[in-house]
Order: sequence, then C-alpha cells, then structure tokens
Amino acid sequence: MSGLNSLDKVLSILDLFTEDRLEWTPEQMRRELGFARPTLYRYLKALREAGLLTSLPGAGFTLGPRVVEMDFLMRKSDALVLRGQARLEALTALEPCAALLVRWYGQRLLCVAAECSAPDPLSSYPRGRPMPLARGAISRSIMAFLPRRQMTAMIEQNLDELRGIGLGADVEEIAERLRAVRRRGHAVAHGEVTPGVVGIAAPVFDAARTPIASLCMTIAGNRITGDRIETLGREIRARADEISAALGRDRASGESGGCPNDPATGRHLLQPEDT
Repeated sequence: MSGLNSLDKVLSILDLFTEDRLEWTPEQMRRELGFARPTLYRYLKALREAGLLTSLPGAGFTLGPRVVEMDFLMRKSDALVLRGQARLEALTALEPCAALLVRWYGQRLLCVAAECSAPDPLSSYPRGRPMPLARGAISRSIMAFLPRRQMTAMIEQNLDELRGIGLGADVEEIAERLRAVRRRGHAVAHGEVTPGVVGIAAPVFDAARTPIASLCMTIAGNRITGDRIETLGREIRARADEISAALGRDRASGESGGCPNDPATGRHLLQPEDT
C-alpha cells in the first residue's frame, strides 16, 4: 500500500470491517495492511476521535457510533430512499412479500430500504448487507441495461458464477440472455439468492439513463405462478420508472437552483458516481 495517499490509507482501515470480520486488533491490522506502527496508530487515533472506530481495553477495534449517526442522516437525505419508500409500500400491498430497494455502487449491491408484508420474511438481505454481484434478479436487472461494453466487462469478470447458475456457457450466450431481460423490462430469478424464493426486479435509472439501483420483490415460490410473475414484473417496472422520473425531477430542480459544479472536475455535484 505504499502508493496510497493518507486518505486512501484511512479508508483502507475502514474497509477491513466486514460481516465475517467485525473486530480487528492493531497488530492484525498492521499485518493485513503493511502500515508502519506509528502510521497505523496515528490513523486509529483520528478514527476513534471521530467516532468512526471504538475499542475497549484489551479488545480490538470495531466500528463506532458515528457510523450509526451517519446512517440516520442518510435515511433522511438519500433521494433514492426518499423517492422509493412509497413504491416499496405499494408493492408489499400487492402480495405477501418483501420489497427491496438496492443501490449499485462500485462492485457492490447494497439494500438501502425494505418493506415486508409476508408473515415469515424470506429475504436474507436487510438494509446495509451487501448482496451477490452476479446472482439473482437484482443483479440481472442492472447488468441487462448497461451499455454493451460495460455489460460485457461485467460478464467477463463474473463468468464462472454466471455459468454456474445456468445463464449461459460463454460471454455471448450470457449477453443474449441479458438482452432478453432488457426487452422484457424486468428480471426474474428462482432460488438463486435465497432457496425457495422468486425474485422479480427492475432497474432504477439516473438522468443519463444509466442503472444505479434496482427495485425488487421477493416472494415464496409456492405462492406464485408464471402469469402472476409477469403481472408483478410490469408493476415493479412501473414503480421503478416512477422512482427514476422522480430522481430526474430532483436533478433538474437542483440544477435550476444553481447547485454548483466541482471546481476540480467541472462535474455537477448531484451527478451520481460512476459505477
């Protein structure tokens, strides 16, 4: 990590924390990251004072209370969540199900909002838990609507897993299956993420018509037939289009209000991050 700047190094400490590894000692961090001991302790002191990390005597570091505070603020400010909440509630009124709003960023799919009307919830991905990138209806609803070059790159990066779920034998065959999803307008998957569950998902777009998220419904497979799946798929696509339109209006309103550009790049500050 010698080529990283100080901010990258601080962020790399936070990136250590995962569902599989919730606590780290300084020595474990040092072995993992290769930082000099004085450098690591300087960063840990800053993160602890900011509330992003916390520790107890004789124990390792865990994420701190500032993360909870920031999550609260995000719930109140994230346009995707604010525009999506009513649509999640509308979907859960149609069937006993879980409805999820999943954001795509970098190489991750992350549930940012969810509602459930099923008596026994079947989704294993609550808000904040990353989802498989190349498995399930959510993933395909995003990949299918990417520009061809970007879609092809994602297929190549995840080819073994996509083959493993039976989506195709090679890049072109998988791409054709994704083009069929695009023509259909929504993706369907049976038991790929959670056994016994049907997932139906449609993309949410930014102002440039690039998919940034997915609206999904998960239903027990023994409750639903093919015709009903298609009907719900159209409903989900309609609600996803409503969210996309609302985000577009928010963007236009922000631009007319004089929201500034980044002076370093000239990029509009409300423009979604590249994925």
